[in-house]
Amino acid sequence: MLLLVLWGLAATGTTNRFLPDPVTIADAFVDTWIGPAFVQDVLPSLYRLGLGVAASVVLGVAAGTVIGLTPWLRELLEPLLEFLRAVPPPVLIPVAMLLLGITDTMKVVVIVSGAVWPILLNTVEGVRGTDSVLTQTALSFRVTRWERLWFLVLPAASPRIMAGVRQALSVALILMVISEMFASSAGLGYRIAYFQRNYLVAEMWSGILLLGGVGVLLAVVFGVVERRVLRWYHGIREVNRV
Repeated sequence: MLLLVLWGLAATGTTNRFLPDPVTIADAFVDTWIGPAFVQDVLPSLYRLGLGVAASVVLGVAAGTVIGLTPWLRELLEPLLEFLRAVPPPVLIPVAMLLLGITDTMKVVVIVSGAVWPILLNTVEGVRGTDSVLTQTALSFRVTRWERLWFLVLPAASPRIMAGVRQALSVALILMVISEMFASSAGLGYRIAYFQRNYLVAEMWSGILLLGGVGVLLAVVFGVVERRVLRWYHGIREVNRV
């Protein structure tokens, strides 16, 4: 609230047309996003974001588990993974456009190309960090490979995996916007770029605020999921604090 008051005072005392006051932006927000634009731009963007995050989680956890459990494969792929991770995903957009066209698939692929790496690398480290004593105990009791994977390896790696997913969410949101700014005709990124090119300043700021709201919503939903998935982990930490 204090920030809004300071913002309003700063906007009132300036002639800079690129800094509208909060009331003007709120009016533009209602006029712009409460209506057809929500269906035409917001929902498709959220759909692509959800697909990209889901695909990143599946690919990152699956590949990270295999690599983490296979030492020779990890040593073989480490230079390649570091090279691919260092390539900025936005530079792949022209390549994706040439190979896949200007489609939703291209946008999802761009999201996955950046969001998968935090999940994959954190999964590898989490799997590698599985307690060797527990592993040997499971082997002594002739626990099957799939049971070890499901009941020992993945739970042990889950704190690192969830940390990777948290990082991937912010990366995915950024790439969602960037992918929609390239030769697109719908989506949040396209609409914000359209407002900027046409000097619709209040509408542009309303789109930025909407993106911030989406980010906050993702953080809240992820926090709920994380607490449920890592309930045992947080319980152990609470006990250790006592």
